[in-house]
Amino acid sequence: MAIDLAGLPAPSSASAADRGRLRFLACGSVDDGKSTLVGRLLYETQQVFDDQMAALMRDTRRYGSSAEVDFALLLDGLEAERQQGVTIDVAYRFFATGRRSFLVADAPGHEQYTRNMATGASNVDLAVILVDARKGLLPQTRRHLHICALFGIRHFVLAVNKMDLVAYGQTIFQRISGEFAGFAARFEPRSIAVIPISARDGDNVTAKSGNTPWFQGPTLIAYLETVDVEADTSARPLRFPVQGVSRNGADFRGIAGTIVSGRIRPGADIVVLPAGTPGRIARIVTPDGDRDEAGVGEAVTLTLAAEIDVARGDLIAASDDRPEVSDQFAAHLLCMADTPLLPGRTYLMRIGTRWTPASVTAIKHKLDVNTLDHLAGRTLSVNEIAFCNLTTAVPVVFDPHAANRGTGAFILVDRDSNQTVAAGMIQFALRRAANLPWARLAVDKAARARAKGQRPCVLWFTGLSGSGKSTIARMVEQKLHARGYHTYMLDGDNVRHGLNRDLGFTDPDRVENIRRSGEVAKLMLDAGLIVLCAFISPFRAERQSVRDLLPDGEFIEIFVDAPLDECVRRDPKGLYAKAKAGQLKNFTGFDSPYEPPDAPELHLHTTAHSAEELADAVLERLLRP
Repeated sequence: MAIDLAGLPAPSSASAADRGRLRFLACGSVDDGKSTLVGRLLYETQQVFDDQMAALMRDTRRYGSSAEVDFALLLDGLEAERQQGVTIDVAYRFFATGRRSFLVADAPGHEQYTRNMATGASNVDLAVILVDARKGLLPQTRRHLHICALFGIRHFVLAVNKMDLVAYGQTIFQRISGEFAGFAARFEPRSIAVIPISARDGDNVTAKSGNTPWFQGPTLIAYLETVDVEADTSARPLRFPVQGVSRNGADFRGIAGTIVSGRIRPGADIVVLPAGTPGRIARIVTPDGDRDEAGVGEAVTLTLAAEIDVARGDLIAASDDRPEVSDQFAAHLLCMADTPLLPGRTYLMRIGTRWTPASVTAIKHKLDVNTLDHLAGRTLSVNEIAFCNLTTAVPVVFDPHAANRGTGAFILVDRDSNQTVAAGMIQFALRRAANLPWARLAVDKAARARAKGQRPCVLWFTGLSGSGKSTIARMVEQKLHARGYHTYMLDGDNVRHGLNRDLGFTDPDRVENIRRSGEVAKLMLDAGLIVLCAFISPFRAERQSVRDLLPDGEFIEIFVDAPLDECVRRDPKGLYAKAKAGQLKNFTGFDSPYEPPDAPELHLHTTAHSAEELADAVLERLLRP
């Protein structure tokens, strides 16, 4: 790690082509001057056209905080931002100098928009963190530094802004520099530069300032032009997520994707993961013709010397330096959804080009980003960070995020709303996953079903308390038993007396209750039984998770539908009366929601038909040829 608080290296004479593009993030606390700084960078590098400048002058008079040009208005594009004087979303801007091109993300500073800032941090190489020289490091400054480090950023510039408002005091600058270096050191940065600036007046932004004769380092733009952030990525082993496979005639089969790390050359030995199939690169095909070599960030099409099984979602890696493959791992998660992330609930994971169902099996601890203390927690709310264990439906290919950001990052997506729930950074595979192979059994489900002369399935009865789930399920089981079928009934109350006696009725507990019960139902299904499950199971996501555990056609969802008023009138267990009296919290239908099925296999209306008639309807559906 290089930490330079004053004597930064002088800029080199490298050309823009030599240095490549630098993607950096501008972040910090509210009103530290991020948008002003980026706006000035655009202006000083002549990226602002005459008509834009004229509009900026008009906007300054309307929205600006002073009579001078308000460069922040070049970035604050939303009306709400201009009226409030804060950045809400991430604004991206491109600019270039003679030495390098830049893509800058101007991130929001308020804690409420931390997830937006994290989005900007997920795809940049360096972070410029601003602090107000009058205020020094604030909690949100530390939060942003922590999130940047969590997302794999290891190059930082601390821009101590508004030096004009502290009379360009060297002592103040050095105090802030020392505090920042001490806090940042725990994140193992590869480089830290600290520069005193005034974004409003331009001091040390693109030109050296006479107001800081005690500072001998380069300007901000000179440092950004020369900092090397690409060596690490190029030196890493080959990682090539497969985006798609195409054919052009009988003799051409191309594997398309973008190189995440390393380099590709014809003749190189590779392996296709997760299957582990070896192969060899034959050609690197581009629209401009074949290439002898391709590197990080390049989208190319590969052909292999021999045809092997490759599909979208696979990853091509160097044969002598492979990533890990596992279906269980530990990761840091940043919650990005307004609804809490619940352990046990199944989400969709996107890692590389692969989608797979995944769930959090445990929240090990939450992180206090200001103190780095570990806090207990059972759910994860928006903007919170936690260290968690996760499991996936199929093995996934990854590197630890610290080793390779391109293959160690993922997102979790809600399956109903398609909303991104969390961003994740994998730390390591769980050893227990490698030590738990599937055991081969001498008797399988088909053999057990043949012995019983029946088709195994799960009948899942869902509905409000008092709707008649258990009553109808018991009748169905009696009718099946009378006909000689082998059954077992899992009743929600009975399961809570034993297997799930440690669970309450909070949302996380309800999720775990159905997860465990679904696994038990799966085992009984494997035994060749017809399994009748009577659970309120209020959330669609958990019912879908149980469905996903089972083979197609072996999960029959039965919605036992009764209006809430009718259930309250029946109140067979006296629970609604307790809920009304405030003696029962988290009761479905009152202070906990029920999400009715969208497309159940059976929809039973208990106010229109008797329980006997509805049981016969279930039996008819089950025994249909």
